[in-house]
Amino acid sequence: MSDHATEHPDIAVVGAGIIGVACALRLARQGLRVVVIDRQEPGHGASFGNAGHLATEQVFPIADLSILRRLPAMLMDPMGPLRLDWKYLPRALPWFTRLLLNLRPAPFRRTVAGIRALNESSLGAWQRLLQDISRPDLLREDGSLLMFERADSRPVIEALQARMQQQQVPVDYWQANVIRETAPQLSEGIQGGLFFPGTGHFLDPYQVVCELVHAARTSGVQFLKQQVLGGQLHEHGVALITDQQPLTARRVLIACGAHSAKLTAALTGENVPLDTERGYHLMLPHEHDRLPFAVTSLERKFIMTPMADGLRLAGTVEFAGLNRPPTMERAWQLHRLSKGLFSRDLNAEDATPWMGFRPSLPDSLPIIDRVCDGKVLLAFGHQHLGLTQAAITAELIGQLAVPEALGKSHELPVTEPYRLDRF
Repeated sequence: MSDHATEHPDIAVVGAGIIGVACALRLARQGLRVVVIDRQEPGHGASFGNAGHLATEQVFPIADLSILRRLPAMLMDPMGPLRLDWKYLPRALPWFTRLLLNLRPAPFRRTVAGIRALNESSLGAWQRLLQDISRPDLLREDGSLLMFERADSRPVIEALQARMQQQQVPVDYWQANVIRETAPQLSEGIQGGLFFPGTGHFLDPYQVVCELVHAARTSGVQFLKQQVLGGQLHEHGVALITDQQPLTARRVLIACGAHSAKLTAALTGENVPLDTERGYHLMLPHEHDRLPFAVTSLERKFIMTPMADGLRLAGTVEFAGLNRPPTMERAWQLHRLSKGLFSRDLNAEDATPWMGFRPSLPDSLPIIDRVCDGKVLLAFGHQHLGLTQAAITAELIGQLAVPEALGKSHELPVTEPYRLDRF
């Protein structure tokens, strides 16, 4: 990219995670000069360590009204699947209040409709994107399983199946013998489960980002390792302040995940209620061929995803903000949770723990919008569905940025539910 394009790009994308990189590639393929800015190398935030599950079946928000009775355990149990750091409670309380208000029937229905609209389009969008970069092999479209171990969990599973079917989510009930035939290394104690044929998993989420970066660079996108400290709008576009030098662009796309609120406020004047679900994983490098697809435990509340480099255990949620150090014991807890799920316990030798920030809004929907006379585009707040919804978000951002450049071969969700001004 020329110096002129670097100094005066058509659009500066702030954030080099899976959302930002996918959007940057889409915008470049639509003829725009694009610069991506991030304080880290591409893919080194939450995109590096996600569960790798293409979770199109997850059309319900992460919390329901049972969160009220679970609140004491969330505060007291540091190893629980959903944890709230009591020191963070004063800051989290307004966000949790909004969360509870959004669990009322009408807002809840809007949330489910908004998640479902994105998820129903996500697999097709990923197929198009991976085909576009000639790497469809990065995604395994082989479904996923939600299993249960206790007999008294069967009514819960059956009720969930009914709810999923009401939302037109493809789902099959699997008896224990079918699970044992398909995943023979699982324990004999597995009672049954729900199989979701319309899902899949990525063999290496970080490699997906790297391949998209390579394609983006080939398309003329430049990547700058700088920290954006602030910015302001002016007559001809946007001026960004970084820790190295100012950068001016005609437009900006804010796609820096859990770190998006400050820049959004500076440029739009809107204070978005953005918080973070701190997610943990434990990567087991000596575990290959244990599972044919991603498997989630209903009772133990975590997911196991087979990847090229081993088996990834993930799925805990912690609310403790952006600044507190990680509680890596929560990652190791995932290995303890796996005990008894297999005929032979998983090998945790040379395992590596990780923590990342999932950007979450209290209605469980992302912000995907075009504001400030088109000078500011927004794509953040995808909570634990960032990987799932990245490709469809990129198509939506492409439509918002250059409406005439998008082909009419497929229909996109409307962006009305994801507007900034809904808050």
